[in-house]
Amino acid sequence: MFNFKRRPLSSQYLKQLSRDIDPDEIFLDAKNLPNFDKDQFEGRIEQPLGTGTAIGVAIAFLLIEIIFFTKVISLQVVHGEEFYSKSENNRLDHSPLFAMRGIISDRNKTFLTWNSFGDEVLSSPSGTTTTQLPFPERRYISSPGFGHLLGYVSYPKQDRKGNFYQEEYLGKDGLEEQYQDIIAGENGIQIVERDALGVVQPGSIIDEPKDGRALVLSVDAKVQEKLYTTIRDLAESHGYMAGSGALMDVETGELIAMTSYPEYESSILSDGTNKKKIQEYQLDKRAVFLDRAVSGLYTPGSIIKPVMAIAALNEGIISPEKQILSAGSISIPNPYNPATKTVFNDWKVHGWTDMRRALAVSSDVYFYSIGGGYESQRGMGIENIEKYARLFGLGAPTGIDIAGEKEGTIPSPAWKAKTFNGEPWRLGNTYHTVIGQYGFQATLIQAVRMVAGVANNGTLVTPHLVRDPAPVLSPVQISIPTQHFEVVRAGMRDAVTDGTVVGLNVPYVEVAGKTGTAELGSQKKYINSWVVGFFPYDKPKYAFAVVMERGPHDNSIGGVFVMRTLLDWIHANAPEYVTANKN
Repeated sequence: MFNFKRRPLSSQYLKQLSRDIDPDEIFLDAKNLPNFDKDQFEGRIEQPLGTGTAIGVAIAFLLIEIIFFTKVISLQVVHGEEFYSKSENNRLDHSPLFAMRGIISDRNKTFLTWNSFGDEVLSSPSGTTTTQLPFPERRYISSPGFGHLLGYVSYPKQDRKGNFYQEEYLGKDGLEEQYQDIIAGENGIQIVERDALGVVQPGSIIDEPKDGRALVLSVDAKVQEKLYTTIRDLAESHGYMAGSGALMDVETGELIAMTSYPEYESSILSDGTNKKKIQEYQLDKRAVFLDRAVSGLYTPGSIIKPVMAIAALNEGIISPEKQILSAGSISIPNPYNPATKTVFNDWKVHGWTDMRRALAVSSDVYFYSIGGGYESQRGMGIENIEKYARLFGLGAPTGIDIAGEKEGTIPSPAWKAKTFNGEPWRLGNTYHTVIGQYGFQATLIQAVRMVAGVANNGTLVTPHLVRDPAPVLSPVQISIPTQHFEVVRAGMRDAVTDGTVVGLNVPYVEVAGKTGTAELGSQKKYINSWVVGFFPYDKPKYAFAVVMERGPHDNSIGGVFVMRTLLDWIHANAPEYVTANKN
């Protein structure tokens, strides 16, 4: 139990407790008793900064100085040269000096495409005005027939501020694309110095442009135009969808003409402003952008019979004099049902035909017999058919100096198995292949090279369009006795004098030729009409090929008409081409 004792209070303490409280003290603001002026920071207690605070401030300043000096070193030492160059460029204006693109001319120095600094004519509500183009304009010959041959260009391009983001002309299609590296040249540059106020300083630095090299073609512009317009006019008047043609020197491979219908206008595609016309090109079902001379693939039909005849002679399958009866068809027993037969028709009854006559009248039965064999006549077989087709350049690029060339197809057992899910090769496939049907496909330029090889005793030249700079060419010689070529050339001459190519029997030059008609589609409503050949007959100088594409089946006017029209025009306007001594 706790025992609490009271302590006596002192008199002094009692006096304090008994003092009266002044009423004003009750309402006194104890927050600022001395009445300090707080706006002047009176009454605040000052305390010295601690050591940690001073060290922190020092470290912060040190880091700032380190960052500053590091950046200075980076700008002045590490990247000094780079930024110096950029600073110089900030006060130097760079303007491209456009190289003149190489001129393209024909063999007679007629300009086909060139450059112009002429004014561009612009239409406006107030009339017409002219403005100077910032670079040379590419101009093209106005005559038809040169679109696919020359191609077109993509001009240098500027942004809205006038800065060029494409400083080069880019060749698109045709020779413009194929020879881009030669004719493009190399742009120069002009550098103008300005001070900080933008004032141009005296003097400038100029790196002169290097103009592109000119091209001289083997093409004759007048012959080219006439070949094109003849194909175009026949197509429009007789229902052909398209067409193509070529005329080539059998000794050098120089192309005097090579054209494709329909075509585009090079200037329209280069300029790019005629959107309506460009859209028409794109929507045209005839494939305007297809160069049919090198990229069009066609069933060749009977134009390959001269090569098949040479093959049969060289393989010892038949002699030139042996005759085979063409009664209009041959029948082969069906291997799965001997009671039924498969009939292979000729296009007409030809009677007894030797090799020359078979070529002249284009007897299918004769070539069925030497290709696949019939009764006592032994056939070459599909292996030899493919072998000789390839020897004469079919199924492979010719090496022509223009873009887009296709290879084509030569039917074979391996090709059939791959294409038709393992189906075996049959005798009927051989029959159809030897007359250029079935899956056979060739280009026009392959056809003209093939017939040139027949004309010159087996030399496969490389077709080319450019004469200067002179191309480096390597012709291929086919090792076949000359007498075999002579027999076949005689048969092709007979075709002109008394056969399927009689339309080319002109008095001013002796022509040898061969026609071909390829039926299209399952219902065979349309045909491709071919003619190939060479002239003069005794001393061959020029080979030709024409194909008229997808015309009515009953149309009797086709490739022969085109070539006859061209020959008549050449005789009247360029007779040097129908003489044997042309240089």
